[in-house]
Order: sequence, then C-alpha cells, then structure tokens
Amino acid sequence: MGPGKYLHVAVVGVGGVGTQVVEQLIASPIYGFQLAALASSKRMLQSTKDLCINPVGWKDALNASETPVDLSAVKNTLQELVKQGEKVVFIDNTSSQDVAEMYPAFLSVGINVVTPNKKAFSGEVELYKGIVQASRSGKYLHESTVGAGLPIISTLRDLVETGDKVIKIEGVFSGTMSYIFNNFSSVEGNNESFSSIVKGARAQGYTEPNPADDLNGADVARKLTILARLIPELKDKQGNFPLLHGYQSVETTSLIQDAPASAVSNGDEFMKWLPEQDAHFAQMREQAANEGSVLRYVGVVDVKNQVVKAELAKYPKTHPFATSLGGSDNIIMFHTERYGKRPLIVQGAGAGNDVTAMGVVSDILKLIRL
Repeated sequence: MGPGKYLHVAVVGVGGVGTQVVEQLIASPIYGFQLAALASSKRMLQSTKDLCINPVGWKDALNASETPVDLSAVKNTLQELVKQGEKVVFIDNTSSQDVAEMYPAFLSVGINVVTPNKKAFSGEVELYKGIVQASRSGKYLHESTVGAGLPIISTLRDLVETGDKVIKIEGVFSGTMSYIFNNFSSVEGNNESFSSIVKGARAQGYTEPNPADDLNGADVARKLTILARLIPELKDKQGNFPLLHGYQSVETTSLIQDAPASAVSNGDEFMKWLPEQDAHFAQMREQAANEGSVLRYVGVVDVKNQVVKAELAKYPKTHPFATSLGGSDNIIMFHTERYGKRPLIVQGAGAGNDVTAMGVVSDILKLIRL
C-alpha cells in the first residue's frame, strides 16, 4: 500500500453507519489502517505527529475533544499524506449536501472518497460532472448509495464496461417501501390498514422519523438517478443527461400528494393525518387483488423507451417482486442484451447500519486493491 503500509482514513459522520464503519475496519483481519481524523456534527479529532488516534478508544476520545469541525483542516492533513506517498481515503457517512460539494476539492488533490451519501451523485448534474472530472486524481466509490451492501452499482458497472447493453433496470429500491407493501399487499392477503402498517414500520425504525420522507418517493428517485448516470445510452455527446438534470427530473409518484404542509414537516402530525388515506389505499389493494396482483413501489430505468420513473405499480402474484421479497429486502432486475430471456437479479437486505457499513468498507478494500 505504499511507504507506511497503512491506509489513512478520515471518517466524517459517526452515527449508526459511521460507527459500524469504524468497528468493521477495526475487526478486519486483512488490512492495517490508521485513523487520520474523526468528525461528528459537533467536534473532531485528528492524528498528529505526536498523537495517533487509538482505534480501541476512538469514541471516548472523540467525545472528549474540544476541537470544532473543520473539514478544510482534514483535507489539508490528508493532502500532506498524499504528498508523502501515502494512500488516504475520506469517508463521508453523512447525508450533508455541504460535505458532498467538497468531493471535487478532495479528489482533485489525490484524496480518495468513499460514501453512502446519495446527494453528490443524484443532485445537480454540474456537481456530478465535477466529481467525475476530479476523479482523474483521486478515486471515488459509492456502492452503498443504492443498495447498502448489495452489489448494485458494481454489477451495473461490470455490465456496461464489458460491453453489454442495458435495456431496462427495474426493482424495489427502498427498504422502507418494501417492508410497507410486503405487509400491506401480500400474496396471502391482508386487511390491516395502510396507516397501521406505516405506524408499525416507524416504531421498528424502518422509516425516517417522518415517514413522509419515505413515502414521497424521493429516495427511490435519487437511486434511479445514480444508476441512470452510469448508462452510456442515456448520455449525449457532451456527457449530459437529457432525461434528467437531477433526481427531481424523475417521474415520481408521491404517496402523500394531498398531505397538508404541517404533516409533511412533522412526523407526529403526518401520522395523525395518514389514516385519512386508508380508504384510498384499501381500494387500490382490493383492485390489485381482484386482478391477481399485489402492489409494489418500484423504480424503473427504461433505456429503450427513455423513461426513468418511480411509481406504485401492480405485479402478478407469481412475479418475483411478489414472491421473493421479505422484510425490508431490495430486489433489482437487470434486463440487458446478454440477460435477455432471464434478467440478472440482485436481492437481499437493502437497509440497515451494518449492511450499509459493509458496502462502505467493501469500497475501501477495493481502493486498496487498485
């Protein structure tokens, strides 16, 4: 790995996913690493010539730090290590737009970036293009932005880079939506109300604090944007994406279109309002059942017809989206020229701190092997 034979790691965001990332790195029996910096939302800790962060006591040391967060200082530290011939990686476990906008600056000076943060890769196309251009100096990997620990992005890259042509990608991309509709519209049938199932999902931590942030479909739209930007046939000669400037360009069916502003902005208010929609969802479920189908919230990148959409759709009870899903599983089908008659399917847990962290750590190990 270079002169010091260590990977120097800066971890920003040490909540559920970030904590798991550090712990999985510590537990890795294969590669050595040094914590160059740790940062929470309030404080940070940096290694110096005289003091190295102890991986065993990292959390207590960070909590005791009185140093405010300064990501420019972290960048300078990592840049100096790059100049010394060391291999470094900046790991962003936040969902911050501000942090995402720093990626080009990190990459341009040879700092590698690994992240589960969707915003850099699904927002305005100028930022995305800036990241791609800056990656000539540093590498970026973001497997966990789409399927947590599932190999969705790497599978798509392998297909594209070996010359296969993508016809369509379709799947259940949201662990939250998967859990809700697996229970609400099951093959066996269910009479439980939609709001009751959402309430249970929220209580178990499957949703955001405000479930409106899941039911508006934006998370699925972001994931579709990330995948669509990896498909050559959706780019023009200038490297732009005529179909979608960002995730807001995705044709997205929101399940909370009639929600008042107070409900959209407050989780408790949203849950008070949601029962008003129970009759509507019950009617949709009944209609699907009468047709021998179930409801699933799916994302589709239809390259052939130049459509990218996130919607609530009906699928036959014999379809894999009906029969193969359990809990908060994701399932993604790749329809390509090579996989024409039988699509390539990737399925498994698509949410959770441990599997998301696994996707991050897997990307870190890929960087080491480059």
